[in-house]
Amino acid sequence: MGNKAIVIGAGIAGIASAIRLAVKSYDVTVYEAFENAGGKLNQHIRDGFRFDRGPSLFTLPHLVDELFELCGEKPEAYFTYSRLKNTCKYFFEDGCILNAWSDVQDFGDEISSKTNDKANTLFRFLQKSRFLFDVTSIPFLFSSFSKVQNYFTSAYFKAFINLPRINALRSMHSINAGYFRDARLVQLFDRYATYNGSNPYKAPATLNVISHLEHNTGAFLPDKGMYSITESLVKLAEKQGVRFVYNSRVEKILHSNGKVKGVRLADHQADAEVVVSDSDITHLYKNLLPDVKMPQKLVKGERSTSALIFYWGIKSSFPELELHNILFSQDYENEFTHLFKEKEICEDPTVYIFISCKQVKRDAPEGCENWFVMVNAPENTGQDWDGMIIKARQNIKAKINRMLHTNIDDHILFEDILDPLMIEKRTSSYHGSLYGNSSNNRMSAFSRHPNFFRKIRGLYFTGGSVHPGGGIPLCLASAKIAMNEVKTIETNE
Repeated sequence: MGNKAIVIGAGIAGIASAIRLAVKSYDVTVYEAFENAGGKLNQHIRDGFRFDRGPSLFTLPHLVDELFELCGEKPEAYFTYSRLKNTCKYFFEDGCILNAWSDVQDFGDEISSKTNDKANTLFRFLQKSRFLFDVTSIPFLFSSFSKVQNYFTSAYFKAFINLPRINALRSMHSINAGYFRDARLVQLFDRYATYNGSNPYKAPATLNVISHLEHNTGAFLPDKGMYSITESLVKLAEKQGVRFVYNSRVEKILHSNGKVKGVRLADHQADAEVVVSDSDITHLYKNLLPDVKMPQKLVKGERSTSALIFYWGIKSSFPELELHNILFSQDYENEFTHLFKEKEICEDPTVYIFISCKQVKRDAPEGCENWFVMVNAPENTGQDWDGMIIKARQNIKAKINRMLHTNIDDHILFEDILDPLMIEKRTSSYHGSLYGNSSNNRMSAFSRHPNFFRKIRGLYFTGGSVHPGGGIPLCLASAKIAMNEVKTIETNE
């Protein structure tokens, strides 16, 4: 068979895994069920407008740079990015508008002048989030929980002795409400639970580490848009000899005697001694490994949220908006009750508006803007999505009109939609959940599915539904963790 490796899925973790395997001298083939690479990190083009289809925030860019450097390439020859001056602009129903300047001192001044909190409160909070990252990043984000020897390292010892200080047994909301007097700031920092599809009123406060990535290390945007991450990494992978086979759906992972043997596709079987799955882990057990019992934590775990996204071609310019914008709901807890308990979108959802042409001018015709308008949505459990979308669209437009003092219907040239049903169909995300299981209990964030399987040697798992979690940085981390377990092929060169 000869040192062959197969990657199932060309999401960012799959592409990164393929690159790392090629560097280890494997003959790598990536099978992607759809017509192009990227998975959720994709793009949508219509009538001269380009939209980043999924992820819109870029943090820890060195994790992408690292892949180029691993191949002896200069990252800037493929891919460039810029740090944002304003990470996000927040709009509240009471008329308050907050700019989250990337300069922490400026952000502190903004808070002091517009809220009931002082800059020092922000500084203390971000100092704590930095501490959380310093303590948890190596053992919890960039290492495997499934290797006993990791528990005897200095990083794990540091995390262990600091367990009381990482707030794993308290909710994100309770900790944030203890820091900030102003409810608007509590809401602002509670929203980071949504970065892995969770509920801040239930998720552990350890997830406040996410705010460190955005406010301490910085938020960035690729100079050619988010999809250029996918394009540049595919180009890098192909230069390393990786083959991408599109419109090729893997139907089953083959194994025998505790060892992976390859995969079966519709028209042939492909043999390999290493198989990496970048597909949703629940989808994998249900469809690709039906002869292996699914772990109970996947069966019983609460699914993360999905998303409802409207792509609007806007024939006007809105200078009052930034690249990233949040129009907050008035009752945040009610919003999450609807998402997780009632499996609905509430009447007053928080609305996120991403306008990439604010930075990437070519993404919209002159004088126009490309609006990516998103609300969190529940997993798909058979709801009346047509009816829910109609109501959500009405509520979103009413909110935009009210808070931006406009009539948005006068500005929309066209509309395209991505809903949980489409997300499930296009990305095999079970029930349309974007991040696999949520982190809505105190230990769920620390018990995600491992990146390798002891019962089947040579089989590895990457992507947002396994350890360490969702989002571009953690997907890249999953690829690194998994591929560190794969031996390097000895060559005679």
